[in-house]
Amino acid sequence: MIFIGNHLSVSNGYLEMGKKESALGGNTFAFFTRNPRGGKAKPLDIKDMQALDQYIKEHEFGTLVAHAPYTMNLCSSKESVRAFAKEAMAEDLKRMEYLPGNYYNFHPGSHVGQGIGPAIEMIVEGLDQAMFEDMHTTVLLETMSGKGTEVGRNLSELADIISKVRYPQHLGVCFDTCHVWDGGYNIEQELDEILKTFDEVIGIDNLKAVHINDSMNICGSHKDRHAKIGEGEIGIAGLKKVVQHPWLQNKPFILETPNDDEGYAKEIAMIKEWMI
Repeated sequence: MIFIGNHLSVSNGYLEMGKKESALGGNTFAFFTRNPRGGKAKPLDIKDMQALDQYIKEHEFGTLVAHAPYTMNLCSSKESVRAFAKEAMAEDLKRMEYLPGNYYNFHPGSHVGQGIGPAIEMIVEGLDQAMFEDMHTTVLLETMSGKGTEVGRNLSELADIISKVRYPQHLGVCFDTCHVWDGGYNIEQELDEILKTFDEVIGIDNLKAVHINDSMNICGSHKDRHAKIGEGEIGIAGLKKVVQHPWLQNKPFILETPNDDEGYAKEIAMIKEWMI
């Protein structure tokens, strides 16, 4: 069985997201905890969140993947940006307790010239302030393409963060196919070797979710431009290897391709067929 879905908007309500994903043929999904460009989160609707929690259990959904805003940067050179990131993450993780057992994914950030060492220390500090011992959410560091001064351009940087946080048991990784491809990992030709390296450096059990995207760019471009499944440089064959890999079974696969609902429904159906 594969758990496959796409990004949805929470603006119409939590339960409606579950129903919409079912209509698209999916059985998991991602959603932004607040506006992708930042800002305050909407007031909590606890009953609606509890209704979604019941719905996904009844319909045998895979783990959901909440996504932090893109503007959240724990290692910014600006103190005000770091302060927002810490506040937003702490608030989001408290809110996620009403959807227990799911994931909270975020981009580690960009150091904008401060250097990777200080940046990792800032990220660790922010995580230590936001995470708590008895939380029921796993926080995911997303693999990045290496654009600009992004942190997380290779597995070693992510491993360094995980090794330094106070609660490593609550931290994992989201493996983004476009990002790792653009970052120089050739998943079309070397997936087995890449996952073995992941296991050696981070531990394969820490790979919790997959963003399944094609890429507009050649491997190693460090550009981060997503393409529809089969319309990019990774291609059907390469992405099929990811979906079918035995080490990645029962993970939530989230589409972040440039699509409308009809396009997502077609991609979900296509990926599900790969597992038949």
